Amino acid sequence: MSEHIYKSHNKSLFFYFREVMVKSKIYFLMITLILGLGFSPAFAQLKLGYVNSQQVLEKFKDALDVKKQLAELNTQWESEARNMQREIQKLQEELESQSLLLSDQRRQEKVQEIQTLGQKYQLFLQTKWGQQGEGVKKEVELLQPVYEKINTAIKKIGEAEGYQYIFDVVAGNILYASDDQPDLTEKLLAELNKELAASTTDSK
Repeated sequence: MSEHIYKSHNKSLFFYFREVMVKSKIYFLMITLILGLGFSPAFAQLKLGYVNSQQVLEKFKDALDVKKQLAELNTQWESEARNMQREIQKLQEELESQSLLLSDQRRQEKVQEIQTLGQKYQLFLQTKWGQQGEGVKKEVELLQPVYEKINTAIKKIGEAEGYQYIFDVVAGNILYASDDQPDLTEKLLAELNKELAASTTDSK
């Protein structure tokens, strides 16, 4: 099993984390709605704002905690994978160094042992870093409450300040934004931190 193959599987966990951030379920208006309204008087009267979900997930403590947990889990799996690689390499070296001394039966047993470990290694990579692997499922599990908090905070800001729609610029849902269109990212982070502080105080 080559080191290149191992590394390519290893990247998938963090690649998926980036994909989840880009496709996060933050409240936004679909482009089809903008195209439908066009520049009608009704559209001109809408109060619109936007947030940058990438910045929110990079600064919000709960999201950073999730990223840390995923990194620790990934490090643990990397260690297990390296141990399996070393065991396979050790058996391969033993087979090469003892090849002339082994009987055909014993040599075949060694080859079979290496193949079995190689299959286990491949299965481990797929189980941990595959598209339906534990890494993906763990991310979804840990990020779900984070997205719920973000959505709740966005809704709270929208209702309190009369915004009809709040866009997510990361998801690519804005075709044009005037210079005076409000960026609510910092306000959203402030609201999230306020809620976090309140929940921390209540738990004491």
